[in-house]
Amino acid sequence: MKEVSAAIIVENDKVLLTRRAPDEKLAGYWEFPGGKREENETIEECLVRELFEELSIEVEALETLGSSEYSHNGNLIKLIGIQAAIKSGDIILSVHDIYEWVPIPNLMSFKLAPADISLAKLLQDKYDV
Repeated sequence: MKEVSAAIIVENDKVLLTRRAPDEKLAGYWEFPGGKREENETIEECLVRELFEELSIEVEALETLGSSEYSHNGNLIKLIGIQAAIKSGDIILSVHDIYEWVPIPNLMSFKLAPADISLAKLLQDKYDV
């Protein structure tokens, strides 16, 4: 089972969502940014690396919010939602075409990637939405 990190970055009661670019897998779907864990790295190290590679920001991984498991093209994936805080940098997109700070109550109005839906619900539960 592959492990994938997903950053849950909340600022001013809004959470960061990114949309997959037209030439990427799951194009047009919104997601919590992150990526696949490489061998010999923790899921927190993965999150920090992926956000720097994909968004050019430095983050601090905080606590794990939860996880979801899903199957994609016959591969079992475990998506791990990790709360994070931006330490430095301005967002520069590479595999996404747009980002948005979304009010937590509005999360389900976005076309979320299938694995991100349960993390969005966990986040809404945490904030009593």
